Amino acid sequence: MDLVSLSTSGAVDVNVDFPDAAGWWLLAVFVFDITVRVAAVIIVPRNRRPTAAMAWLLAIYFIPLVGVLLFWLIGTPRLPKKRRDHQEQINQALRENGATVSVGTLRPDAPSWFDGLVALNTNLGAMPLTGDNQATLISEYQQSLDAMADAIREAKNYVHVEFYILQTDASTDNFFRALEEVAARGVTVRVLLDHWANRGKPFYKKTLHRLDAMGAQWRLMLPVLPLKGKWQRPDLRNHRKLLVVDGNVAFVGSQNVTDSTYNLKKNIKRGLHWVDLMARVEGPVVSSVDLVFISDWYSETGEILADQVDLENVASLDGNLDCQIVPSGPGFEYQNNLKLFMSLLFAAQEKIIIVSPYFVPEESLLVALTTACQRGVHVELFVSEEGDQAMVYHAQRSYYEALLRAGVTIWMYKKPFILHSKSLTIDDDVAVIGSSNMDMRSFGLNLEVSMMVRGEEFVDDMRAVEAQYRSLSRQLTLEEWEKQPLRSTVLDNLARLTSALQ
Repeated sequence: MDLVSLSTSGAVDVNVDFPDAAGWWLLAVFVFDITVRVAAVIIVPRNRRPTAAMAWLLAIYFIPLVGVLLFWLIGTPRLPKKRRDHQEQINQALRENGATVSVGTLRPDAPSWFDGLVALNTNLGAMPLTGDNQATLISEYQQSLDAMADAIREAKNYVHVEFYILQTDASTDNFFRALEEVAARGVTVRVLLDHWANRGKPFYKKTLHRLDAMGAQWRLMLPVLPLKGKWQRPDLRNHRKLLVVDGNVAFVGSQNVTDSTYNLKKNIKRGLHWVDLMARVEGPVVSSVDLVFISDWYSETGEILADQVDLENVASLDGNLDCQIVPSGPGFEYQNNLKLFMSLLFAAQEKIIIVSPYFVPEESLLVALTTACQRGVHVELFVSEEGDQAMVYHAQRSYYEALLRAGVTIWMYKKPFILHSKSLTIDDDVAVIGSSNMDMRSFGLNLEVSMMVRGEEFVDDMRAVEAQYRSLSRQLTLEEWEKQPLRSTVLDNLARLTSALQ
C-alpha cells in the first residue's frame, strides 16, 4: 500500500488505504485467535492436572472455535454454585449425622494400615465404619432385580430408590409392581433417577407415568433443563445405584434397573447383554446407604428427610462384616474414590483383583498398579472383550501394553457380554463393591457410591464371583497384543488423549 507520495507542486500527499471488509475480517480472526491462545494458557492450567490441561490446550490450539465451545460446556468439572452450596451443607450434615449412626462391634486385629484408610475415608466425607453387618452377593442379572422386588414387598414405612438408569420393561416389571403394591398400602416411595442418562431412552415417558400413577415421589437427578433454570455441565452424572427399604435392608452395586440389553436397538442387534454384581446388605451400614440417598434427595428437592428415618437404631445382626460407605463426586473437594483405590493398591501384600468395565486409569493409579507388580503382588484385571462405548473402549486399550509388560494378568470377558461389575479385592480380607469404575470420569465427573468391606467371608464370596468371571473370559497375552494392527494403535492413542479432557 502507498502511504506517502510527492505531488508536482512539492507538497506531500498522505494516502492511507484502509483494509476492505475481507481484510477487517481476517484481522478480527487473527486477534481472536491470539486472544484465545493467550487466555487459554492463563485459564486452562489453573487447578488442573497437567495431562488434562495439555489435552485442553491442544484442543483449543488446533480447533479454537470448537475447543472453546467444548471447554465452556464441559471444561469445569464442578456443580453450579447453588448446588455446591447444597453439597457443602450435605457434607456437613453427613459429618454430623455420621456421629449418630450405630456402628456395632468392629472386627478385631485389623491390618496396621486399615485404621488409617478408614480415617482417610471419613475425613474426605465417608460414613463411619460399621460392624455386625451381613452382605450377600447377587451376580445373576434377573435374580438381582427380583431380589430387590422381594425386599420392597416387605416394606412397612418407606422405600428409597436411586438408580442411574431406571426403566419399566419386561425385565423390571416385577420391581415396579412391588413398588406399586407397597405404595397402594401407604408406604412412602421416593425415587431418584439421572436425567441425562434416561432422557430419550426407550420407555422414559412410560416410566415417569408409571411412577406418577403409583403415587411415588420422584425427581430427576442433575437435570439439564435450561428453560427451567436448571443447568450444569451436561456430562456430570449421578451414577449411583442403591435401594433402601425401611432402613433395614439395602442394595448397592453396579446394576441399573433396566433390561440386560438396556432396551437399545444397537445393543439388541449386536446381541449385547450386561453382566452386573449387587450386594444385599443388612445391619448398621444400611443407615449409611440411607444417608447417601437423603443427601441426594435434599440436593434435588431441598427437603430434609433425616427426621423421617431412624439412623440410630438399626439393629446389629449376627453378621461379622465391617463396612464403610464412601460417596464421591464433583460435590466433594477431593476424589474420594480414587484415594480409596490408591490406598488399597499400595496396602496390598499378596493379591489385587480388579473388575472394571471402563478402565482408564489416572496416572497415579497406573503407577500404583505397576508398582504393586514390581513389589511381587499378583495383579489381575477383568475387562470386556467387546466395548459398548467406542471412545472409552479404545482409551482403555491404550493402557494394555504397559499393564502386560508390568506383569498384570488381563482377563477379557467374552463377547457378546459386557462385564459391567465394579469391584476390587485386596489380599484375603478387604473388598470394595459399588458403582465406581476405575476411570477419570468416575473419579472427577460422576457422583458414585462405594462400599468397603472387611471380612474374609465376603472376600471369599467375591473370589467365587471372580472365578466365575475367569471361567467365562480369555487371557490377553503380550504376544497377542503386539500383533495389533497399526490402525487400532492409532485409534487407541487418540482416544487416550481425549480421555483427559476434564
